[in-house]
Amino acid sequence: MKLGHGLSFSLSRAVGLAGAKTKIARKTGIPLTKGGLERKIGNKILKSVLGKKKK
Repeated sequence: MKLGHGLSFSLSRAVGLAGAKTKIARKTGIPLTKGGLERKIGNKILKSVLGKKKK
């Protein structure tokens, strides 16, 4: 729900769901968003196929 002038309301943030999901994702190291999970899986696949980068 948009309130105008860049302000918005999020029920999940108000209830604390967003913060709880963030804490879980940080502790487990597994992203809970679709995009984050796809990036993590993609990176794992690329590293296994191409080998790890040497610094």
